[in-house]
Amino acid sequence: MLIDRASSISNQQSKISNSGFAVRLFVGIELDDRVREAAAQISDSLRRKLSQNVDARWIDSSNLHITLWFIGEVDDARREALLHVLERPSAEPAFDLEIAGLGAFPPSGAPRVFWLGVSAGLESLRRLHSELALRLEPLGFQPERRAYSAHLTIARVKQVSRAIPNRVLRDMLQTLPSVAGRCRTTQVTVFRSRLSPKGANYEALLRIPLE
Repeated sequence: MLIDRASSISNQQSKISNSGFAVRLFVGIELDDRVREAAAQISDSLRRKLSQNVDARWIDSSNLHITLWFIGEVDDARREALLHVLERPSAEPAFDLEIAGLGAFPPSGAPRVFWLGVSAGLESLRRLHSELALRLEPLGFQPERRAYSAHLTIARVKQVSRAIPNRVLRDMLQTLPSVAGRCRTTQVTVFRSRLSPKGANYEALLRIPLE
């Protein structure tokens, strides 16, 4: 993966490592404005439809993204090694990404997450995830135990009313308009996540172009 030379790696390292404390990082894919806004409209429509029966934290439109790898808390000693690993070029070419299809995790029982799916670009995302594994595992960053499943989280569910059975809720997700559109993916982004009582705020630290 090649670092965007518009912001040099040395400047980015300074931005992260001079803070003097651990930061929370993850690697993901940003959406273009048009697709992100369409995804936000789908999310808003679902929120209004479920407002009487579902208590959830809905993701702000500015934070909508696809996670490739959650890194977690990283201290000064590991940041430089992490950035060094991620600056090396990747052979993965740019690709088209399409966001479509509503669903929920887990696949059965009470939902904990509502998401939009990936209908094009899935194999490219899987290859990028596998490449990250080769680069990050030697540094001690382990992937989740379950297989990688690319998706766009739109809400984290707190509680579902007994008035709407889980199966009815899941069936309803399949009937709603859920095509956010297609965009060209030309880079991978390392994000810093800042947590607050109002939720997370994501800051792009490195944008790494694909070939």
